[in-house]
Amino acid sequence: MIKDFDELLSKIKKLPNKTIVIAAAQVSSALDASVKAMKENIADCILVGNEKKIYDYLSQHYPEYRKKFEIIDTKNDLKETAYEAVNIAREGRADIIMKGNCPTATLMKSVLDKEKGLRTGDILSDVLVYEHPQRLVLMSDGGINLNPDVEDKVAIIKNAVKVAHSLENSHPKVALLAAVEVVNPKMQSTIDADKITKMNEQGKIKDCIVNGPLAFDNAIDKAAAKAKGIESEVAGDADVLIVPNIEAGNIFGKSLTYYCKYRVAHVLMGARVPILITSRVDSAETKFLTMALGIMSAS
Repeated sequence: MIKDFDELLSKIKKLPNKTIVIAAAQVSSALDASVKAMKENIADCILVGNEKKIYDYLSQHYPEYRKKFEIIDTKNDLKETAYEAVNIAREGRADIIMKGNCPTATLMKSVLDKEKGLRTGDILSDVLVYEHPQRLVLMSDGGINLNPDVEDKVAIIKNAVKVAHSLENSHPKVALLAAVEVVNPKMQSTIDADKITKMNEQGKIKDCIVNGPLAFDNAIDKAAAKAKGIESEVAGDADVLIVPNIEAGNIFGKSLTYYCKYRVAHVLMGARVPILITSRVDSAETKFLTMALGIMSAS
């Protein structure tokens, strides 16, 4: 498996460039990331949004790049911006969509449009990748599905496994997180985890090893798993962490950034193309790494 983001970037530079369309690109961090992607020769970007603001920012900060991007002017009409970005991907002119200053709800409404969107029939879910000092670890879903049931969680696992495969982990170990490592009839997350583990054992979820319920410490720390007497290939060595609901994923993901200071990236899977739902407060570096993850997931 690819061990860190530096190795990921090194591998991407050997691939043919992908094209990323950015919805409402008139935000400094998105433009900084776009220029860096061009400098590093990992992607070409189509900038959709307020042409004047985009051009003025590039002229001020990157004058040598101001005429190197295709810019599609949609003024400040965010609905039209989202529609245009999705249409560009739908027509095959872009391989990946990234959110700039466009609200997630506005972009997703266009993505999920039954006639003109990018639906595949699969559930969409956000897969976060964080750079632990030892390796890359995946977590899902902290961005889309509020309170997933068993069927939803299976789809979330499959989307995360696809990303793990793109990161050259052919058989990832998937931990289903809960507050405890035993089934408790009063805790739905433990019941769901037990059902999904059995589905994996029956061959209904392929190309990965799934185990749960597992508390967080038992999932990522071998000593903790051993102390609890847990015997599992996943326990203490999980590659993918599946959280029980969006609150757990959201808090976990932000803790990685704000407390741990880990480098992170995330990609939305399940549509016809990877979608990068970056936050307005994400740094240019996070958006650049998210671009890299999107490129690898689309390859």
